[in-house]
Amino acid sequence: MDLDKYFKKYIWDDERTPYFVPVARLTRSQAGYEIYLYALFVGVLCAIISVAALSSKLPHGNALIVSLYAFTVVCAAVLLGMSRHPWAALWCATPPLAGLAYFAAYGFHPNLGLQDKILLVVAMIAWLVYCRRLLAVARAYSRLAQPSGAD
Repeated sequence: MDLDKYFKKYIWDDERTPYFVPVARLTRSQAGYEIYLYALFVGVLCAIISVAALSSKLPHGNALIVSLYAFTVVCAAVLLGMSRHPWAALWCATPPLAGLAYFAAYGFHPNLGLQDKILLVVAMIAWLVYCRRLLAVARAYSRLAQPSGAD
């Protein structure tokens, strides 16, 4: 059994998961896949947050502003997935900042330990670092070359 072959086939593909390819070397289809996957990820995550923030059962429940913000990010994600527009990418890049602001304003879940809190903050910062790439890809999208063999 050749695990490398299956890994490259199902997990890592130079065309569909080009996350380590510099933005200047991306083709338009590679950039499109990267933007689409990010839009799908952030859209689903924010849709769940939008509904969950309305629940009064959560420690910070009934947070209407959180729900409204998350809904606007879902709308921006749909626009980003369809149009690849840099302004939609900019709005879709704000959830890590909003997450950090949420932690600062509301705090963390009372059952979280110090390691969990650190992990959440590190994850938000790593996500924020990736968002710089997302913005660069969205800005460059219209100037990127079509892949060879595309019409």
